[in-house]
Amino acid sequence: MRIISGLYKGRKIVAPKNLPVRPTTDMAKEALFNILNNQYYFDDISVLDLFSGTGNISYEFASRGTENITAVDSHYGCIKYINQTAESFEMLLQTIKSDVFKFLETNKNKYDIIFADPPYDFDKETFSKIPKVVFENQLLNEEGVLIVEHSKHTDLSDVKYFSQSKNYGGNAFSFFRYN
Repeated sequence: MRIISGLYKGRKIVAPKNLPVRPTTDMAKEALFNILNNQYYFDDISVLDLFSGTGNISYEFASRGTENITAVDSHYGCIKYINQTAESFEMLLQTIKSDVFKFLETNKNKYDIIFADPPYDFDKETFSKIPKVVFENQLLNEEGVLIVEHSKHTDLSDVKYFSQSKNYGGNAFSFFRYN
């Protein structure tokens, strides 16, 4: 993994082998950020990174100037790794060790971008719970977007607030918006 663009462009991220992660590929991450780059000024937004794993997505936002980033993961090793990496890069990231669904139920903050990269082996009902809770609890700003990464074999197009889906190799990103 590497940071694609911004202040830390080209920096490599090497996660320990003992973390239960499947990082977003550089190709998929680059395509995603090309889409987002046309819609947002990264230094003006707030980001919530759910199932953050290695922090790969959080680092990319931070490298591009985003200062308000919260990374949530239930695995202590992942949170520890994100904190260590962010400190070595001198990035300011807020990390929270929590079950993502419990966090979403109790969180009162709003975000411009919520990115969720849950385990690909979730069933469709569990994947669908992410947008359901985000929109019921009004966690997105009016022009915000929820992006759920999943296998290209998972179809979320019938989930409420679905906007579009983009496939990159075996990965897919489903976008959810208010309008």
